[in-house]
Amino acid sequence: MPKRVVRYAVVGCGHIAQVAVLPAFGNARRNSKLAAIVSGDPLKRDELRKKYEVPRAVDYPGYDELLRSGEIDAVYIALPNSMHAEYAERAARAGVHVLCEKPMALTEAECELMIKAAREARVRLMVGYRLHFERANLEAVEIARSGGRIGEARLFTSTFTMQVVPGNIRVQRALGGGTLYDIGIYCINAARSLFRDEPLEVRAIASGAIGDVEESVSALLRFPNERLASFTCSFGATKVSEYRLVGTKGELAVDPAYEYAKPLEHRLSLDGSLVGERRFAKRDQFAPELLYFSDCVLQNRDPEPSGEEGLADIRVIRALYRSIETGSAVELAPYERRERPSLEQEIRRPPIDKPSVIHAQAPSGGS
Repeated sequence: MPKRVVRYAVVGCGHIAQVAVLPAFGNARRNSKLAAIVSGDPLKRDELRKKYEVPRAVDYPGYDELLRSGEIDAVYIALPNSMHAEYAERAARAGVHVLCEKPMALTEAECELMIKAAREARVRLMVGYRLHFERANLEAVEIARSGGRIGEARLFTSTFTMQVVPGNIRVQRALGGGTLYDIGIYCINAARSLFRDEPLEVRAIASGAIGDVEESVSALLRFPNERLASFTCSFGATKVSEYRLVGTKGELAVDPAYEYAKPLEHRLSLDGSLVGERRFAKRDQFAPELLYFSDCVLQNRDPEPSGEEGLADIRVIRALYRSIETGSAVELAPYERRERPSLEQEIRRPPIDKPSVIHAQAPSGGS
């Protein structure tokens, strides 16, 4: 290990933390160390502490003491969405850097609070958009940006669906559940990244219910220069994860597009004829986040995706929910983003074997 590593506490030990984040530290040894875990479940704390040989394992009442202890430099927040803002702000106020799972928070005000707290404390804040470091999606961004392969990008369409059981946290409104917060955000972020722009107007319609959130949402986003993005996300359909970018000369299909547990694929067509297919090997998508963010901390530079990137998606999600409530289109105020994901951010690490989990449920039930 180098002399300088960033010591992390993983806050929240649910399904994503156990199957992806905790084991990712094995692929991020160059500059990242798992130094603590925070969980309200004593069995999780004990078993995960032993499994990963973690020096500290504390419950939530012990969070602030851990932040002040000097034993950690950063937190990886993997809590329910409704808790992101509070735990991120508390970390920042204590001078601890924050890497937060998406969605960044539930409202624009919460996002702005997190950004302000990090700025005032002079700590780094990054939102965990793992696909900003993954080659299939970054190459799609390059294809869209070049304009030479498919021409000028005009249309984006996407479907992201899965089966979610009623008791899962993703379908509990009080915990920040909902299709747009959980999976629709991937479609929104992809459209914004591929168009390299922000939507001007959105509209959406919802149908069905699971738990106390909507089962499905279909959305339409109008971008500058009369470009359109549309997507459907659902918690009540079989697993689909794909998008298409249609240009003036051809189209790029990415299917699957948003997965972390399987290889991703490109299909490039020009004038209606398939001209190329490419398969991107399954890789660890979480270790690159740690490696990149730790470099930002150690080199004192701002990360991309930043808090402003997280806010950009939340403002769209909130506008889509307002459209669902009112039945009308919702206009968005101008929002400028200079930093966009690029192929330079790709980091490759080998895939990990899915570990067994303790007291945690996958979206579809079971472990």
